[in-house]
Parts: sequence; C-alpha cells; structure tokens
Amino acid sequence: MANIVPDAFKTNLLKGVFNFDTSGNGGNTFKCALYTSIAGYSANSTVYQTGNEVSSTNTAYPTAGKDLTNAGVAIASNIAFIDFDDLTFPSVTLTAAGAAIYKSTGGGNQLVLVLDFGGNKTATNGDFVIQFPAGNSSNAIIRLGDA
Repeated sequence: MANIVPDAFKTNLLKGVFNFDTSGNGGNTFKCALYTSIAGYSANSTVYQTGNEVSSTNTAYPTAGKDLTNAGVAIASNIAFIDFDDLTFPSVTLTAAGAAIYKSTGGGNQLVLVLDFGGNKTATNGDFVIQFPAGNSSNAIIRLGDA
C-alpha cells in the first residue's frame, strides 16, 4: 500500500474546509494517530477511524493520537506547501505500520492524509518519532503546484 490522499480532502480543501495557518494563529488543529494496519483506509475514506489504532493501554500513546504543530503555509518555486514539526510519542512500547493526519477542530475529524510506513516500525520503552520531510517546495508532506 502507499500513502493515501483522500478524495474528500481534495474537494474539502477547495471548499475552504481546512485552514492550515500556523498553529496558534487561527489555523485548524491537526492530529496524528498511529495504526497497526492502514488497510481500513482508502481514497474514499473521509474521517479518522479507530479500527486498527495502536493500543492505548500505554498512557504515553493517547487514544486518537497527538496534536501536530503546524509551521504554516509557505510558497516557493510556484509551489505552496505545508510543514508540520516532527512528532514524538515519548517512552512508548508500540508497533505501527502507518498513521493518519486529520483535522480535529470544527467537528467531524476530517481526514487529510494516511501515511504508509512501508512496514512495521517499533519503539520499545523509547521514543516513537514521525519525522516529516523537509518543509520546502520539493519535499514537504503536502504540496500544491502547477499541473
């Protein structure tokens, strides 16, 4: 499986449902949840799902994931992009095969992106880190440019 950009995100982005302004500056709050399998997600998915979410018995991993810090929207080389700070789940024991980014404010837990880690990633009594690509026009996690 590969990363998934849901169709609902694409249409809702153009309808103005998502505000990616800098965290704390009026933008929506976005969260990232971890999954043992992302098989329940597809291009037709619209919202955050609880099925296959990693176990929340470890209090260091909160059910529904953690808030992301949004570094805001930028543009370079005619490409607009969004950058999130790397996300750390400290002192956890868990295995995840993927993650979902979703908007947690404004109702609906609307899905933005599903990440496929390309296999299981594990942390044992340590930090589980999601390192986002560099925030630039060539690498950022979400980019919009000329077709």
